[in-house]
Amino acid sequence: MNIKLIAEGGSMKPGPALSQKLGPVGININTVIQKINEATKGFEGLKVPVELEVDLGTKTFEVKVFSPPVAELLKRELKIDKGSGTQKKSLVGNASIEQIISVAKAKSQNLLCKDLKSSVKTIVGTCVSLGILVENKFASELEKDIEAGKYDKEIKSERTQTPPEKKKELDKYFANIKAEQDKKLKLEQAAKEAAEAEKKAATEKAGTPTAVVAKPEEKAKEPAKKK
Repeated sequence: MNIKLIAEGGSMKPGPALSQKLGPVGININTVIQKINEATKGFEGLKVPVELEVDLGTKTFEVKVFSPPVAELLKRELKIDKGSGTQKKSLVGNASIEQIISVAKAKSQNLLCKDLKSSVKTIVGTCVSLGILVENKFASELEKDIEAGKYDKEIKSERTQTPPEKKKELDKYFANIKAEQDKKLKLEQAAKEAAEAEKKAATEKAGTPTAVVAKPEEKAKEPAKKK
């Protein structure tokens, strides 16, 4: 029997979802967790696909660990918590081609690519959706440079270490980008709050009842006296 799980690398814990999958099988959950954590300790902090091959007759099992998703590897490589929901408006990192090659090599066995260059292009494609720059450029632009052979030397030599000076320049470039986008976000937030305040004030004004000044009642006329 095959059971598919997503585990936190090296730190899987008991939970209802796990109990629901393993309970009917009749194997010890704590033993499974221990084995999975041992097998995934190299992927600490990442979500890792895991498969359990269970022998229902003997209640024994084998743990198979697969490489984490590309997005998870990129986030670890760049030390970021999450990608961007608005790619060109809010960027989250600036990767070197060496970092991209490193992730491509880690995923090469799971990617349906003919060579490392194709794998690198696939990884760059994921950078687009995460809002990650590569070599100070939008990932979609970098794909053209890779296709044109600009990074053939780095790819052929499978270079995965970014020179310190280059990393420093990439970080400096991104720091300027982030400062500018943070400034724009603050201005947009201020404008949004001002618009909401104006709208609220207009709504309250429209809902305020108009005061009506009552006219003094005319004094009742006394009946004319009879002569």
